[in-house]
Amino acid sequence: MGFLSVLSFAHRCAGDRLRPGDIAVDATAGTGADTLFLCEAVGPKGTVFAFDIQQEALDRTAGRIARLGAAAPDVKLVLRSHADMREVIPADMHGRVRAVMFNLGYLPGGDTRIITRTPSTLAAMEAALSLLAPGGVMTAVLYPGHEGGREEAEAVERWAAALPAGNYRAIVYRFVNRMNEPPYVVAVERIPTSNTDVKREGEGR
Repeated sequence: MGFLSVLSFAHRCAGDRLRPGDIAVDATAGTGADTLFLCEAVGPKGTVFAFDIQQEALDRTAGRIARLGAAAPDVKLVLRSHADMREVIPADMHGRVRAVMFNLGYLPGGDTRIITRTPSTLAAMEAALSLLAPGGVMTAVLYPGHEGGREEAEAVERWAAALPAGNYRAIVYRFVNRMNEPPYVVAVERIPTSNTDVKREGEGR
């Protein structure tokens, strides 16, 4: 078995934490690939929030989800910045989100001038951590190859590296022998702090 692609690795990280009925967030809906993955992971009794600032992205995402039919969970497509996720997601769900996925950069096939920006990205990641359940995970696929992408990727790495080790585990998954600044993943796990948290974490795998 070969190494996973960066996208497959991000899906594996999130999928290992999710079970039917859970709550998940796609912070950057884009083409809807991650939203669809999360919908399939949480099942019809789960809830998925998908954020994007472009209606085109939400329309594409809705098209993917429609294929699930009755198997689709409760999906909220939100035309707002991912930095607003804490305001949008109901308070009774705070601390219960099992996975938050980011896929940064621009919408494939869309306007490449519309890209994720470091300030709102870091604000969104702070919000994501405040929403995570113990044992939950946040993943971010980073794209240093486009204009502004390297600065954003480096800022995310610095942010993750500065998280308190007693509360979070942060890792980087990247291929180091590929040309042209390939994408890579930063993932952050909220460390369980009680026996109940540890049991729930094990059940999600």
